[in-house]
Amino acid sequence: MLQTLRQRLTLVLLAALPLHALLVTVGTKVIAGPGNAPMTGLALWKEALLLVILGIAVVEMLSSFCRDAPWRVSTEVDVIDVLIISLVALSAILFFYQLPATSYQLLLGFKYDFIPLVALLVLRRVEWSKAFKYQLMNILIAVGGIIALYGIATLFAPQSFFSWLGYGDLHSLYRPTGPLAAFQQIGGTGIRRIQSTMSGPNQLGLWLLIPLSIALIRKKSVGVFIVFAMFLTLSRSALLAAGVMVAVVLWKQLPRKKFLQFVGALFCLSFVFSIVAYFFAADIVIRTASTSDHISRPLQAIRLIAERPLGYGLGTAGPASNRVSDTCVYLEEGDDPSWAQAHQDLCVFVGETQVQPEDRECSCPFLPENWYLQMGVEMGVLGLALFAMLVIVILRRLGKSPFVFLVFLGISIAALFLHAWEDSAVAYTVWVLLGLFIPPR
Repeated sequence: MLQTLRQRLTLVLLAALPLHALLVTVGTKVIAGPGNAPMTGLALWKEALLLVILGIAVVEMLSSFCRDAPWRVSTEVDVIDVLIISLVALSAILFFYQLPATSYQLLLGFKYDFIPLVALLVLRRVEWSKAFKYQLMNILIAVGGIIALYGIATLFAPQSFFSWLGYGDLHSLYRPTGPLAAFQQIGGTGIRRIQSTMSGPNQLGLWLLIPLSIALIRKKSVGVFIVFAMFLTLSRSALLAAGVMVAVVLWKQLPRKKFLQFVGALFCLSFVFSIVAYFFAADIVIRTASTSDHISRPLQAIRLIAERPLGYGLGTAGPASNRVSDTCVYLEEGDDPSWAQAHQDLCVFVGETQVQPEDRECSCPFLPENWYLQMGVEMGVLGLALFAMLVIVILRRLGKSPFVFLVFLGISIAALFLHAWEDSAVAYTVWVLLGLFIPPR
């Protein structure tokens, strides 16, 4: 039966997505040898499987018009559908009006911005059984526990272990032409940020919000390991999102007086902890370079939107821009850039001066550090407004689905400070879950 096949394939997709970066890294090394960028053929397995799932859903939709069809689909159109279709139509209009640099850049922009939205548009029209939803939540929290424990273990793993798996020998850098880095470090320190099976610590922290939301609703003890792993990512945005999720759960479960007492005590503890952390681990808390980027890049994005309110086209900002640009490393005045000479594919800046390579001008990616502003840079003020409206409408519709409401709220908050929908494990999982829990009405 088509519904059963679709649901089983969806289970496979969502269970395997958080393992994607690790599996592709290992697979690339086995097939192509060490030192190679992730193979495109391997990396596209998730889009291929999602396309199969969407194809089955479309077949169900078309077959439902037959009198003897054993399944039902919804043909209603609501505001969520209208907003998604409007965003896609706007991107098409802007494409013909502005024409991006390359078709590859356009495809990347569509992949990051719209594949998850199209998945929601299609999958919310078909039926999903209650047994499937229950089984899916059990699988997600089980996988979350495994990934959290593996991530904690990798905190102590040597570089040789990661090289054996196929990761690169440079930490903290994304290189489109090289293998993934196994971990990141806080700038100016040797403090490691774990990323477990994911492509980066922020991606891990954001994905862990999914099993954490299930643990909060079902009161599962595995949530302790998930929170601990989130702390080890040192992702401030993910931890902020987790804090908001916990506050929402407590708001709904505790009497108002007890809630206010708890929040007051938590605020005092956080204040004391922040002071202690500032004196003993200021580099971890403040992170001058990272914090500066979180301020300057959104301001730059706002200036770009003001200069071109209709946008610059898909793929001109955010993760798509990262994929088609040079890998740029920014050092502070007085830092020694000689370590980068062995990696001539890196573009190195000391302050505002490019010091490597010397024979060409580098093209660095534009990362607004804010998903909403990224949409504004790509699709203008109207695109930003439509996407913000979509987020608000979805949150209002998720009142009866507390698990999905929590995770969508958390990631939507993190998107104010990160390209939160960049990672396929996060984006595909959450938007597919939305398709399961908010059918048209």
